Amino acid sequence: MTGFAEFVRPRGCAAVLLCLAAAGCFDEPTPAYKTVPEGARVYLQDQGLKDLSSCQDALRPDVVDYLNLDRNQLTNVDAVASLAGLKWLRLNENRLAALPDLSELKKLRRVYLRNNKFTQVPETLKDLPELTDLDLSWNDVTEVPDWLAKREGLENLSFTHTKIRQLPADLGAWRSLKSLQLGDLDLNPAELSRIRAALPDVAIVF
Repeated sequence: MTGFAEFVRPRGCAAVLLCLAAAGCFDEPTPAYKTVPEGARVYLQDQGLKDLSSCQDALRPDVVDYLNLDRNQLTNVDAVASLAGLKWLRLNENRLAALPDLSELKKLRRVYLRNNKFTQVPETLKDLPELTDLDLSWNDVTEVPDWLAKREGLENLSFTHTKIRQLPADLGAWRSLKSLQLGDLDLNPAELSRIRAALPDVAIVF
């Protein structure tokens, strides 16, 4: 098991990334969400929601930019698929094992899925042209698919405390990442060295 506190700081890495290593968290840059107009933010966290049937009035496709559904009991979020203007989606700490078809969410940039029941990276994320940030930490994900490894334009990725043991062979598209969280993964020394060599300018938390 690799040490969680091991933090690789590349040349020119912003000091603020140190908080990621210390806290073991991965979240949208604070206060980045405040750049979304207040009326476009919908906060439905900690409501004990099992579905979104009671939230239709709040989920207005032409208005919502930021949606926080953290810490509920959701097993599906089909209603989210119609929010064409959505840019931030927080679904941390629910009971999700899959996502609906998100192909219509052409503006969605940040997706937070920490501590759910995913066993693989949801393939529907492949259809998000603006995706920059993805958090799948504390899920039973076993591998990073090639389509994600080949995805350019990503900025922040977290696979902390998943079941991933090896990253794809070609990590060239990830050289522009700002941060990559791989804490508490069972990566062997050779794999650690390979990742460091492939991503010399990326802030990596092992």
